Amino acid sequence: MQEEYLCTPKQPIWKRLTATLRWTRASYYMLSGFFGLLFLIGYVWWPLVVAYISTYNPNYPFWIQFDWLLLGNFLVMSVLIMTNADIKADFPIVFVGFAGGLVIESWGTQTLLWSYYTTERPPLWIIPAWPIASLSIDRLFRAIQHWTRQVPDKVFVWLHWSVFPLFYALMLFFVLPTLGKSLTQMALLLCAFLILTPPDYRGGVLTFIAGSGLGYFLELWGTTRECWIYYTRETPPLFAVLAHGMAAVAFWRVVLLFRSFIPRLFTRQETRLD
Repeated sequence: MQEEYLCTPKQPIWKRLTATLRWTRASYYMLSGFFGLLFLIGYVWWPLVVAYISTYNPNYPFWIQFDWLLLGNFLVMSVLIMTNADIKADFPIVFVGFAGGLVIESWGTQTLLWSYYTTERPPLWIIPAWPIASLSIDRLFRAIQHWTRQVPDKVFVWLHWSVFPLFYALMLFFVLPTLGKSLTQMALLLCAFLILTPPDYRGGVLTFIAGSGLGYFLELWGTTRECWIYYTRETPPLFAVLAHGMAAVAFWRVVLLFRSFIPRLFTRQETRLD
């Protein structure tokens, strides 16, 4: 038996890697769609690409000028969206990400809480980033859910009523200059509704953590590169980071509605993590 074991060929590294990351056939469709979307954005908004490339200065080393943070964000999200991908189950996440991103960007740019260097209100080229981020957050949420499965539910009840009211207070302070605008009032009402009607304390808190974690690196890149800037001129403001978590919770709640109305169509074929 020992000789038989030693003679058994090992599984190729690539197959072991894909098995560990739980990549499926749908994962490659997802990545192809991601690259296709980037190509489409670059083609339609080619002047923006040219303007970005023109910032390169040949008098300085390439490794100093290269945007490593952008590359890191790109690689991490590429791997995340491929993890345990399921076209049918991921469809509502993508759809809600597009629609929700458009609403959020419209609110922020119309009220001038933040603005883009192109001065568009909102810029359509940034909207496709929202569904990609939503898929990435979904994968992060599932990983954190697995890692914290032994944590008692009462801990998440306590975290919900501790973290979300503090976020709401921070939001009130941040949007105070636009409090008289209807879009801000609607955003405040929506957040209050989400906080006061939690369907799943654990799911809400973990989604908030995942969204805020990814949001930090996205906001750090965008604000330090002056792709967008908030009226406070912070790079980035704490509210903007945590707002990604709250947006993720809102999207998660809508996706739950999708899956409750048509459970068979939008149910993910789960893969065990252990």
